[in-house]
Amino acid sequence: MIEVRRLRVLRALADHGTVTAAAEVLHLTPSAVSQQLAALESEVGQELLERRGRRVAITSAGRLLLAHTDTILTEVERAEDAMRLHANGVVGEVRITAFSTAISLLVAPALARLRETSPGLDLVIRDAEGHQGITQLLDGDADIAIAVEHRGSPRPDDHRLVRIPLYAEPFVAVLPPTHPAATAATGATAAASSPGTASTPSTASTGAAAADQIELTVLAGDDWVMPSPGNPIRDVVLLACEQAGFEPRVVHQSDDFHAVAALVAAGGGVSLVPRLAVPALAVTRPLTEPVPTRRVYAAVRQSRADHPLVTATLAVLTEVAEKL
Repeated sequence: MIEVRRLRVLRALADHGTVTAAAEVLHLTPSAVSQQLAALESEVGQELLERRGRRVAITSAGRLLLAHTDTILTEVERAEDAMRLHANGVVGEVRITAFSTAISLLVAPALARLRETSPGLDLVIRDAEGHQGITQLLDGDADIAIAVEHRGSPRPDDHRLVRIPLYAEPFVAVLPPTHPAATAATGATAAASSPGTASTPSTASTGAAAADQIELTVLAGDDWVMPSPGNPIRDVVLLACEQAGFEPRVVHQSDDFHAVAALVAAGGGVSLVPRLAVPALAVTRPLTEPVPTRRVYAAVRQSRADHPLVTATLAVLTEVAEKL
């Protein structure tokens, strides 16, 4: 195997003409330069130099090796620069796990912005529902996990993790178009906005919004469409129903909110869905207080919390979250 440092000695000799001059440039003794060149000849198995009095000339084999030496030394310098930048936190890879809605609303916009502000940063994004993201984070398979607060979440005082709140969004009821709560709210909204009322536009809007609200207990007797066990959304919804004094009758299960909305629209039951995740054509109604809320946070391992690329990514994620 050819050692790169000996190629540097050969290049210095070619550039400066004598062993003595090469030694001065390389901060070596002439004897050390001669030893390195002899070792290089041994490595390639060919004579690279021929003596001509006090000077040495490079053989045809040496010139051939020099042609490759320039390429090799260039790539070595690039590798050294890249490693230096990596060590300084300027370039590298950050792996993010997130649930699908957070990828659409949060991670994808952050990815676009980071491509402009941190060109040396490579984001690798993986979809991870439920507790999977935190598990992958703790196992070292991710650098940042975006997760939902629920009863199974790591405790806030878990010394392994640093948690950064991102955003919170209320749940809304998703109803079949023929559901009494949906049709009653529609009628109330129409009455609030009909001609001849004394309300100003802003008052009418407020009245309509208030009329739209339903109590969670109104849905106690319905069939429910619910996320699968292990999904933190299911845990949040079950806890809200429990606090409202009933246990929902779960008939259908899906972790895809578009599928949930389709099942509800087909009359399969009712559901609660985070507001930002509701498909556009779904029939929804806000809930009266207390409203269940999806609280989304980012988590990183303590050992990576201060890494420049991780902090840069978290900063952009936080900026995007503030606009949701």
